[in-house]
Amino acid sequence: MTVSARLAELGIELPDVAAPVAAYIPAKVHGDLVWTSGQLPFVSGALPATGKVGDGHGLVPASDAQEMARTCALNAIAAAAAAAGGVDRLEGVFKVTGFVASDPSFTGQPGVINGASELLGEIFGEAGRHNRSAVGVAVLPLDAPVEVEVAFILAR
Repeated sequence: MTVSARLAELGIELPDVAAPVAAYIPAKVHGDLVWTSGQLPFVSGALPATGKVGDGHGLVPASDAQEMARTCALNAIAAAAAAAGGVDRLEGVFKVTGFVASDPSFTGQPGVINGASELLGEIFGEAGRHNRSAVGVAVLPLDAPVEVEVAFILAR
């Protein structure tokens, strides 16, 4: 099944490629990989929430951040597809790196980034299995709670 067919089956529509917020490009093809820049959880050009992830008043709940990681992965697919010449040129996922703006006491970064990993698995099946890093950081661009970058494997 093609990636576009799987997206249709899941009822997922790819967003427009998010405009860069600084001096970089959203994705770049190199050899048999498409590397994305870090993707923020933009929805229609805006962040759904800002701040640190953690438990407590004024913090972004981990479950919300997990959904935002899913959005980051969708944005990464859109960026990679644009660079590769179409979503069906993406054969699978090689590597995911996720960054979580974390309250100092928060240690659930892997669970947050599961939002991205699980979505990639739903779309790409076995080819969506990947190696991964989930890193807690003090702050992310625009005070986003989460950022995800993905290296996709190009179809031959």
